[in-house]
Amino acid sequence: VPPLFRTIKEQSDTDWAEMYKVFNMGHRLEVYLSPEHAEEVIAISKSFNIDAQVIGRIEESDKKELIIRSEFGEFRY
Repeated sequence: VPPLFRTIKEQSDTDWAEMYKVFNMGHRLEVYLSPEHAEEVIAISKSFNIDAQVIGRIEESDKKELIIRSEFGEFRY
């Protein structure tokens, strides 16, 4: 979590669930692709000095729910 978002949370007393919902916690760009392509995309990004990493996954479900698991807890939307 970038320092800016920690400061906003501390100064506003906003809970972490709301922080993830409103601010997206600093993610600048997300790319959704098949897991087998992730390492290649990360390598290409790094060749342009752009840091990249896998931040999550999507699983098939009958529920219409988003679950975020972070160092601050588990949040369901």
